[in-house]
Amino acid sequence: MVDLFGGSPETTPLSDSDVQFLDTTLRDGEQAPGVSLTPAEKADIARKLDTAGVSVVEAGSACTGAGERETITRVADLGLDATVTSFARGVERDVDLALDCGVDGVNLVVPASDRHIEGKVGTTRDEVVETTVELTEYAKDHGLWLEVLGEDGSRADLDFLERLMGAALDAGADRICYCDTVGHATPDRTLDVVSRLAALGPTSTHTHDDLGLAVTNALASVAAGADLVHATVNGIGERAGNVALEEVAIALAHGYDVETVDTERLYDLAQTVATTTGVPLAPNKAVVGENAFTHESGIHTDGTLKDDAMYEPYPPETVGRERRLVLGKHAGRAGVRAALDEHGVDVDDDELGAIVDQIKAISDRGRRVTDTDLLAIADEVRGRERDRRVELRDLTATSGGTTPTASVRLAVDGDERVASGVGSGPVDAAITATRKALDIDATLESYHVDAITGGTDALVTVAVEVSRGDRSVTMDASDADITRASVEAMLDAFDRLLADDATPATVA
Repeated sequence: MVDLFGGSPETTPLSDSDVQFLDTTLRDGEQAPGVSLTPAEKADIARKLDTAGVSVVEAGSACTGAGERETITRVADLGLDATVTSFARGVERDVDLALDCGVDGVNLVVPASDRHIEGKVGTTRDEVVETTVELTEYAKDHGLWLEVLGEDGSRADLDFLERLMGAALDAGADRICYCDTVGHATPDRTLDVVSRLAALGPTSTHTHDDLGLAVTNALASVAAGADLVHATVNGIGERAGNVALEEVAIALAHGYDVETVDTERLYDLAQTVATTTGVPLAPNKAVVGENAFTHESGIHTDGTLKDDAMYEPYPPETVGRERRLVLGKHAGRAGVRAALDEHGVDVDDDELGAIVDQIKAISDRGRRVTDTDLLAIADEVRGRERDRRVELRDLTATSGGTTPTASVRLAVDGDERVASGVGSGPVDAAITATRKALDIDATLESYHVDAITGGTDALVTVAVEVSRGDRSVTMDASDADITRASVEAMLDAFDRLLADDATPATVA
């Protein structure tokens, strides 16, 4: 039995809690600067949220405009198991617009703090309570699931907030929500406020990360009795963002044995949202960041190879991830040998020592050590030359006109192959053509420009990570032409993935 903060007797041990999520990626998350989702993109994210077991999906704000209503309607028509809702301000028209979209419910937002009541809306506390009751009854009369949110609740007078939320529940609201709208609250204040509200009836919590306390405040809310957490995938949202769904889900599962969603789907969900919104994941982002299960330090790598849990709080498979061992200035012999073993390269102790020394030398010059470097060093140290299965013989790419196109001529196991492709740019077209020529079932996991030299003859280094089955390689190539560098890096990756394959690369 775990009681967060050693709180008052009214607080609920987290291990006894039944907690669900309301995901607001499609509404609050889309309010992040520069983010705009199409109906198809929202539908795709909504399906994945539903598959992961999210209980409520806030599809948008029907009052925004006709385009948003089209999007909300599309999500509402998906036939999800999740309850689909629309954000609604404290006016009857917003509820009507939500009804027109065919949603299951509305998230009715009313002002709670005097700053919002007087300064934003220009009304009084009594009028807010009266309007909230009327709209609650109106929504329930029309068969809607209803949650009433007290906006800026963390800065509201607590006695008034309790009065307002109590009136909403008495009028028929299904639940009420504590809103830390500007990420103002501390955990102890959150614990106090939510304890009071949870004593009234079903209570949700909506926290923001302006003080870096979003997860802590969400956990404090659950400890105080909240059973529905508003969150966004990757924590995207206004300003510093909302609380991250994946972080709360893992904190509850790992720390308190509280199951909320299918955590094995979290990484795929995070990648989908990052790609769709154009908001990349920080490498050190908890749970879903690139470095979350990546080890370079020799001490950490050695320990991890001996015991998976040595330097990880939970297995990466828990969230749909894989462990990665990368090479750099901190690499040790155990890590380098493990990396070589992944590529089927056997070395003796002396050769291993020489390879480790060269890896450290490359890293000391500020360069990233890729699989290209590792395998080239291993070949050099062992005095061997590798027979390539895939070679680039010719590449042409054009970006003039309306559609960028490219064609490649390859040698694959000695046989010539030619293919062409189109794309959003010459690089995309060239990679498409390369894939068609090879006809190999592999996935481009990541692509980025790793380094660019100065001057008009700038040298570009492109790094790619490509996976095939349970194997992945990271390769790089440098050229003054970014398209050629991209294709050569891809071909190096495909060539390495095929290195242990005894059959020609003719079947996808």
